Amino acid sequence: MTPRPALSRRTAMAAAAAGAAGLTAGTASTAASAETTSISQQNGARPTIVLVHGAFADASSWNPVTERLQRSGHQVIVAPDPLRGLAHDAAQVTARLAAVPGPVVLVGHSYGGAVVTQAAATAANVKALVYIAAFMPDAGEVLGELAGRFPGSQLEAALTPVPVPGPDGGPATDLYLRPDRFHDVFAQDVPRSVTGLLAAGQRPLNATAFTDRCTAAAWRTLPSWALICGQDRGIVPELQRFQARRAGSRTAEVPSSHLPMHSRPDAVVSLIRAAARTV
Repeated sequence: MTPRPALSRRTAMAAAAAGAAGLTAGTASTAASAETTSISQQNGARPTIVLVHGAFADASSWNPVTERLQRSGHQVIVAPDPLRGLAHDAAQVTARLAAVPGPVVLVGHSYGGAVVTQAAATAANVKALVYIAAFMPDAGEVLGELAGRFPGSQLEAALTPVPVPGPDGGPATDLYLRPDRFHDVFAQDVPRSVTGLLAAGQRPLNATAFTDRCTAAAWRTLPSWALICGQDRGIVPELQRFQARRAGSRTAEVPSSHLPMHSRPDAVVSLIRAAARTV
């Protein structure tokens, strides 16, 4: 049932009831107006949009999309993604989802797609998944192997490993994207004034993320949408298309780099809103 026909029938019923009770035309109009307001409030109860960023980024990577969604009346949460490994990151996002009342449309960009794939498997309030230039692993897949399934990615050659202490005090490795390669590999269609800031403020991804095995694939049980970025040099378009076909996702494609949130924010918002309308 669509909102408009329901509003028409219920408003007519309110007016008819007012007339049968001998109310004045003004009172009947007031009753119908109150009914209209009530229906409008119900229709405005949209799902919460939860955005999960990818590697070498933080919540601000979603700013152009967040701003547009908020402007159109959506409740938006940009969940923190610690970038410490798939199991850890998925558990953190699942915990954040548990604190969100009502239904959720869960959106992942890049590595964040792998995180939401695993996190949503145990989050009952997630009703739809949206992938933006993202990894969409199946249960049992290793992210590094999935990334190499199709040739052409320029990402690995642009990474800089940095030895760091791990959570247990032992040795670990963080990965950064070389600042001089950030624009050309990740965001060739975004102004250099923007990519310079993004490169300077990037957050590292722990190297274990590429060796962790995905334990669950929520896209097998939830409806999904995928934005394919046809000029992506990080996650190649062929891999994005393969994953979307495998998941049965509803897709849109744009001639964008790996950062459509900055180069094509309206396309990103359009796909998210399409998913939200089904919830």
